[in-house]
Amino acid sequence: MNQAYHVKLDAFEGPLDLLLHLINQYEIDIYDIPMAQITDQYMHYIHTFQHLELNIASEYLVMASTLVAIKSQTLLPTVETNDDPDEYMEDPREELMQRLMAYRKYKEAAGKLKEKEIDAHHIFTRPAHIFDDVDTGKKPMVHGDISVYDMLDAFGKLMERKKWNEPLDTKIKQAEITIDQKMEEVLLRVKQAKHGIEFDQLFSYKSRTQIVITFMALLELMKKNDIYCRQAHHLEAIHVFYMEE
Repeated sequence: MNQAYHVKLDAFEGPLDLLLHLINQYEIDIYDIPMAQITDQYMHYIHTFQHLELNIASEYLVMASTLVAIKSQTLLPTVETNDDPDEYMEDPREELMQRLMAYRKYKEAAGKLKEKEIDAHHIFTRPAHIFDDVDTGKKPMVHGDISVYDMLDAFGKLMERKKWNEPLDTKIKQAEITIDQKMEEVLLRVKQAKHGIEFDQLFSYKSRTQIVITFMALLELMKKNDIYCRQAHHLEAIHVFYMEE
C-alpha cells in the first residue's frame, strides 16, 4: 500500500485498555481469565492492525508475547510432586490480573474526573434571555454507542469474511484518491441512505488500499461528528447514520 496511508491512531490507549475492552465485551471474569479465548481475541486485533498497516507500538507486541506465554503455561499439564499439598501454587495469570485491576481502577477514576470537568464547563452565568423559538423535538445522538475497538473488530471480521476471488492489488501505486475525497464519498452514501447503511456495504472494493482508505475516512467522519454508528445488539451488524443538523 502507498506509504502515505501508513497511519497511527491516537484513539488506542494501550494494550491493557484493549484487554479490558475484551473482558467487558465477552463478560469475562477478571479473576478467572480464559487465556486461550482472550489471547485469540487479542491476536485478532493485532492482525487487524496489520491489515490497516498501522504503526503498532512495541507495547502491543510485548503484551501479545506475554499472553502467548501465559496461555502456554496454563495449557501445560500439572506436575504432581511430593511437596506439601498446602503449598501455594502461583497462578501464571496472577500478575496480569493485578495489572488489569489496577488499570481498571485508575481508568474509572479518570472517567469520573472527566465527567466533573465536563459538568464544570457547563456551569456559567449570563443575563436572562427569552427564547422565542424553542426546539422541543428529539435531539440527535452526539455519539453512537460504538467504540473504536468495536469498529476495529467489525473491520477485522470483514477482512476475514471477504474471500478475494481475484489476486489482491499489492503493487505500490500512486494514490488515486485522498482520504478527504473518500470522506466526501462516504458521507454522500450515508446521507442518501434514509435509514442508515450497513457497515459492510461501504467496502465493496477489491483493492486493499481502497478498503483501508474507506475505513480511515469512516473513523475521521465519526471523529468530526458527521456520522455516528449504531449496533442493535451485541456482536450484531453495525449501521452507519448521518448526523443531521
